[in-house]
Amino acid sequence: MDEESKKELAVIISDYIESLSLLKQYDDRKIRVSGLSEKVKYVLEYKKVVGLVMELRQDLIKKNLATELFGVENSKKLDGLIGAINQTFDGKNLYSSIEEKAANLLYMVIKDHPFVDGNKRTAATLFVYFLNRNGYLFKKNGERKIDDRALVALTLLIAVSDPREKEMMVKLTMSLIKN
Repeated sequence: MDEESKKELAVIISDYIESLSLLKQYDDRKIRVSGLSEKVKYVLEYKKVVGLVMELRQDLIKKNLATELFGVENSKKLDGLIGAINQTFDGKNLYSSIEEKAANLLYMVIKDHPFVDGNKRTAATLFVYFLNRNGYLFKKNGERKIDDRALVALTLLIAVSDPREKEMMVKLTMSLIKN
């Protein structure tokens, strides 16, 4: 390999070292997540989420991106899911950080199918909305922590993942959005 190629490769490795490290952790089935935010400002409430989903539904129908089945609840799964995200034990939140709540929200809405149609689109929207309401969607430089394409890829990865990989998918999501 010539010197120019070596330098180019060194820059690429340097620029993507965090990604390469996370991929190695995934391969080893040992994703480590530290430095989580403990200040959840916005707490999800069932009625508020239903209102958001109905607004999303109307907007997407107007844009021909959804049908009348979009956002129609599948029994009371959504209420249970919101309860699980806000669950406490012995007075302490089971999911105490913004990252844990957001990652579990994304995962559960995708995998538990609380809606007849639109689970992935709704999950992605609620995930971003929750991060934004908690002041956690953007990096300090103003760039989004997760861009459109990464959100699509992550959402589809979770959708096709084996349910036994839930912990890995949640930790991967947390790793992608933490500061």
